[in-house]
Amino acid sequence: MKKLLLVLVILSMVMTLTFAVGGRQQTTASNAITVEVFDRGTDGGRSLAYDNAWTNWIKQKVKTDLNIDVTFLPVGRWSENTDIVNLMASASAPDLCYSYSGDMVANFRDQGGILNLAPFIDQYLPDLKKLLGSDPVFPGKDFIYREADQRTGAIYSIRSYRVALAQRNVFIRKDWLDTLGLPLPRSLNDFYNALVAFRDRDPGRVGANRVVPYGFSSVQWELQDYIKHHMQTMSDRDLWVYDIHERFLLAPGFKDGVRLMNQWYNERLLYQDFPLLVGEDLSNMIKSGIVGAIGGNWDIPWRTDNKLNEDMALNVRGAEFVPVDLNLNNKGMMDKSGLYIFIPSFSRSQTAALQYLNWLAKPENYNFLQVGQQGVNHSLVNGIPNVLGRPAGDPWFQNSSLNIDYTMPINGLELGSQELNSRVLALSYGSTPPETIVSAYAISVRNARAPIVRQVTTTVNQYSQTLQDKSDQLLEQAITGRPADFDRIWDAGVADFLASGAQEVLNERNALWPR
Repeated sequence: MKKLLLVLVILSMVMTLTFAVGGRQQTTASNAITVEVFDRGTDGGRSLAYDNAWTNWIKQKVKTDLNIDVTFLPVGRWSENTDIVNLMASASAPDLCYSYSGDMVANFRDQGGILNLAPFIDQYLPDLKKLLGSDPVFPGKDFIYREADQRTGAIYSIRSYRVALAQRNVFIRKDWLDTLGLPLPRSLNDFYNALVAFRDRDPGRVGANRVVPYGFSSVQWELQDYIKHHMQTMSDRDLWVYDIHERFLLAPGFKDGVRLMNQWYNERLLYQDFPLLVGEDLSNMIKSGIVGAIGGNWDIPWRTDNKLNEDMALNVRGAEFVPVDLNLNNKGMMDKSGLYIFIPSFSRSQTAALQYLNWLAKPENYNFLQVGQQGVNHSLVNGIPNVLGRPAGDPWFQNSSLNIDYTMPINGLELGSQELNSRVLALSYGSTPPETIVSAYAISVRNARAPIVRQVTTTVNQYSQTLQDKSDQLLEQAITGRPADFDRIWDAGVADFLASGAQEVLNERNALWPR
């Protein structure tokens, strides 16, 4: 970050890329732009993220509609933070960028690296404003202003619109339960008992030394719901204050949840070598049929990019993961907000970037990118487009679901109403019965709580990566340690967490939302 700051300071001294005329901020203009696109590799039939039938269609239509030449610049999907920081530090970032990391974008903002978009919304982004619609969190306010600074009105990033709000689910092997004569668990205690039965009775006959009652690789994502179940029910204010870079170590009751995971680990209910898993290791374990339960993305067993249920059933006849509602407390639900979209302040093509972003918000453009051509990319089922998976290597194969890497303002199929959106969602999972998806979605959002949104500008953001890393390391150590060492490990880790910047973050949040 120091490198980035130095580069941006130098750039601001030698280049005038945004300037004031009569008190109004202007943009730089060019008829050529670079646009970020996530690079997910070429496995599974994917094409080059920056050069395929879809990018060619975009380039040709944008040239026709706007007389702008578009070049896509790939950024690693799973290394986006490092990649974008390096690109920003070298002043070679795309003219139009996006990221899921709000902390990283905040750092760019604080260091003067991002264009203030507020003066240009009405002039350049009318279609985007219409598409994003109203903000459900703030009645009477347009969603495009979600990131506006309450004091200055400045907007350094615009959030994309997330259509589906389900976040996580718990899944269990229905065939293993049936073999043992067990019902679907309805509570965390039921779930624990099922995991014990999987460990002790090996219903899949995979071998006592191979059976994995619960498989996971990320504590932060796949164990989060069981841990947060033990948190006290908190007000919006306290939930926001204790949310330190999406980590809740300091929240009352969180430690109790981690202690339970330590118990499960030491009882060999959790996969013992989870810290060593990389890449597709977990998926391959699941597909081999040795795992009894998993958690994570609400639709993970049926996603067409990893095909967990489909491939597992090829190896083990009748094997199937089904979602279960454990009546957990403090379940999370997605906010309407998705990606952070921003334009670097040093971009030479800011006007064109704004025009392209607005072009993406026109129905004729995002509809084609999402569902493609009838008979090629989709068929109609009762008037609803059913997206067809193209074979691997096909020119119109979608590298990401519904081409979300190209439809920057939208994450999820948008047909103009919530009713149509919910009906079409269930058709987008290949051969999976629609009612299965509808049920999983309902379980995920039932009694779930969206993140608390507080429209204030935080300034203590420099510790974000350090605190995330320390939190993840502490969770791993606390869960894998001996039960007798748990309190010592936890208390020492929390003290280090506070001393590494968390106390400053906590102090600022308490000041920004006083009791």
